[in-house]
Amino acid sequence: MTSADWPGRWVRERVGYEPRDLSLFRAALTHRSASGPNNERLEFLGDAVLNLAIAQRLYETFPQASEGDLSRLRARLVSREPLAEVARALGLGESLQLGSGELSSGGFRRQSILADGLEALCGAIFLDGGLAAAQPVIARLFAGRIAALPEAGTLKDAKTRLQEYLQSRSLTLPRYAILSAQGEPHAQTFEVSCEVPELGRRVQGRGSSRRRAEQEAAERMLAEIEIETDPRADRPA
Repeated sequence: MTSADWPGRWVRERVGYEPRDLSLFRAALTHRSASGPNNERLEFLGDAVLNLAIAQRLYETFPQASEGDLSRLRARLVSREPLAEVARALGLGESLQLGSGELSSGGFRRQSILADGLEALCGAIFLDGGLAAAQPVIARLFAGRIAALPEAGTLKDAKTRLQEYLQSRSLTLPRYAILSAQGEPHAQTFEVSCEVPELGRRVQGRGSSRRRAEQEAAERMLAEIEIETDPRADRPA
């Protein structure tokens, strides 16, 4: 951006916050590859602010959830992938100041850079207006995602459910292996395998990260196991 108001207008229009100290937000939207004050320190602070604000919101929204459930819910909101998605929805990538190398390699689309930028933005709001200012902004940015969270009883991910299923039957844990990783660093597709030798089963999963690919593979393994153990599976329709 070339506007003298950068990034004030963007923060007001896209984030819904009226900044007082623009230098904080300039730093928040400046990657370390660019010259001048960058967002690394603000990212460190914003990570703590974001976790606190999300934790409080979840505590209020899910009064019956256990500590473990709340931790799993929070992980669905503040890990790299969902943070990057929130940042994309704000158009944060297009507002980032990047060095020439990151700019030419598409750094404004990279998950890690987007997630870090969002954390830094939260840190800047906290320093600019305090926790009372940061909490409602964060609650608004994540409102849709919090509303879409599943019930506590369905929180365990596929890898955890598969592991618990195998352990309950004294079987060895599944083996995951990366089969391929294709695409540019900011838009890779991973393919992994999930194998349970004692059951003679091996499936594959794909995803935009290794974790997502493993989760998909675990989900497929669970589906195969459930079909095999379901007494209704072989019944005629």
